[in-house]
Amino acid sequence: MPASVISGKPVPRLPSPTAVRLAVFYAAFFTVIGTIQPFWPLWLAGKDLSATQIGLALAIGVGAKVIGLPIAAHFADRRGERRRPMLILSALSTVAFAVFWLTESFWPIVLVSLVFFSLWPPVMSLGESLTVMAARIHGFEYGRVRLWGSLGYIATALAAGTALTSLPASAVFWMILAGVALTTLSCATLPELRAARSRSHRLPILETLSQRHFLPMLIACGLIQGSHAVYYAFATLHWRAAGYSETVIGALWAWGVICEVVLFAFGAAAVRRCGGTGLIALAGIAATVRWIGTGLGDDLPVLVALQTLHAASFGAAHLGAMHWMGRHVDPSLSATAQSLYSAIVFGLFLGGLLWAAGWLYAELHGAAFLPMAAIGLAGAVCGLWLLWREGGAGTVPNGP
Repeated sequence: MPASVISGKPVPRLPSPTAVRLAVFYAAFFTVIGTIQPFWPLWLAGKDLSATQIGLALAIGVGAKVIGLPIAAHFADRRGERRRPMLILSALSTVAFAVFWLTESFWPIVLVSLVFFSLWPPVMSLGESLTVMAARIHGFEYGRVRLWGSLGYIATALAAGTALTSLPASAVFWMILAGVALTTLSCATLPELRAARSRSHRLPILETLSQRHFLPMLIACGLIQGSHAVYYAFATLHWRAAGYSETVIGALWAWGVICEVVLFAFGAAAVRRCGGTGLIALAGIAATVRWIGTGLGDDLPVLVALQTLHAASFGAAHLGAMHWMGRHVDPSLSATAQSLYSAIVFGLFLGGLLWAAGWLYAELHGAAFLPMAAIGLAGAVCGLWLLWREGGAGTVPNGP
């Protein structure tokens, strides 16, 4: 009798040990994101940086991905390794982030940001590549593993928001440092899966960029994810100026990610219905609606409703991109594809728009969300164009 049946009754299949270890990694990594995104601007403001300087510091940090990601991916694809470079990079990131404790002004903060944010993002891009690879081998759904990162984000955003009602802004540093160290420990437990080494005589980056429709997909996702720039940089400061406490602000951030978790939990059904490219186009439409509403008012019920759209504006775009790459990109180039996705989408696009966000918020305050709506709409148009060019092929999932 099969092990999955006892006394004629089906027994639920236990989660793959590999999926569990990857879920722990995502949860640990996103404890860092759950503190940096909502509350790092508070730490920067506590160092007496202006709104323009905060936007520039965040933009430089995000733009530093463009340095670290391609280098890490090149060596990972050439060697076929994932776990060891992740462990090395996360350990170096812990040391680099600790140096923030010694900084007191704008330029030292910028220099440390360049180092830390060159080392830290490749950990996630290699982790995404490892998860997509493991999902193929072990037969689990990517979204069911990725959602544990979102749950870690939610728990951290709520806990940090509550703690910061009675702690100084300097406590943000210690919260993030603990999360980076925890991620390093989780990397040590990851499976040692290897991809086939890239044998092409061309550079892996050039080989990946030559994949059909890869660059248009990156542009669509870059516009959509980049439209979140004012939100990431100034939502916390804007809502605090509107009279909301850190507890309420942390809950607003967490609610958006709770909705994202629901999407990831049912991600396979979403891809079957819309396809990877369809999800990207849907995300652009949702971003347009979200930023128009956020720019026009700050009543709490409205903000809660708009935060629900985070599942679509961020989650659908990310899930669609993961499935698009899982279907269209050769596994031997998966690390390079993930690194280019992170470097271009969350580096060039988001980094450039974060720089613009500092200027926009200084001049327009809450109305700075409205130009982001136009950028989200441009991403939706690119996604719809890509869906048309694929002739419907993008609606048939073949990814993890």
